[in-house]
Amino acid sequence: MLVNVEAAQPAQSGPLAVRVHSMLGTVVALWQGAPGAVGREHHVEWTVDEDIAWTVNAWPSASDVPELREDGDCIVFRGQLSPFEDGGAVLDVGGARITFDLAEPPLPEGAEGSWVEIRAARDHVTVWPYEL
Repeated sequence: MLVNVEAAQPAQSGPLAVRVHSMLGTVVALWQGAPGAVGREHHVEWTVDEDIAWTVNAWPSASDVPELREDGDCIVFRGQLSPFEDGGAVLDVGGARITFDLAEPPLPEGAEGSWVEIRAARDHVTVWPYEL
């Protein structure tokens, strides 16, 4: 996903918090690139260090439009869900594919290809820049 990245707060220790501007929305997440690379446009991958727990942090979406948004201290990802047979799932958010592990309660029958929203704590969401 191509995004613009700007500093959101100075780094205390650990990753820098950055404001990520994309066509799908703007959110604050943790940055795993070089500090000097902030303030530019980058292709990024998203990692989310939270499992999907159906009806706890994931639920069906009434909209079939991909989106990134903030809700308090959380980031909400809206996209199409594809579960793996061996557990886990991938969420396609406007072409960005984010892999998740699954927790209890499990995904419902018919979740394959459904539009869902997944909510994750901001400090569990990381963006990683990469070169094409």
